[in-house]
Amino acid sequence: MLADDLPEIRERVTELLRCDFDIVATAQDGQRAVDAASTLGPDLVVLDISMPILSGIQVASRLRDLGCKAKIVFVTIHEDPDYVEAAFSVGATGYVFKSRLATDLVLAVHGALQGQKFISVREKNTLRGDASMSQLKGHLALKRA
Repeated sequence: MLADDLPEIRERVTELLRCDFDIVATAQDGQRAVDAASTLGPDLVVLDISMPILSGIQVASRLRDLGCKAKIVFVTIHEDPDYVEAAFSVGATGYVFKSRLATDLVLAVHGALQGQKFISVREKNTLRGDASMSQLKGHLALKRA
């Protein structure tokens, strides 16, 4: 399942995933994402963080509260570590920067379905001025759950 408020992102994600995965539903806002996921029980949900009505973080939290076992992979423009931390605190399995969809999304989804965690790595280290790439490597890589 896929939820993003931007039609072009929904189309791009569908394009990237359609060869390996069946997308059983799409939603353009957080409430529709909760409704569809709770009805369909997908194996995995790809969520944008910034959506109308409910944010992706709120959607993931509600799905967990409803007992949904779907893996959650976020796709987002938010590259700040605080967003990454918030996503994983509500049960995310993957965190993909929209700027890295083409290189990271399929890998993140495959990894999530195998119980691995994934976080995109930025090309340039501008996440925080005081963080070096060596400090971030332990957090921004494919890991076993």
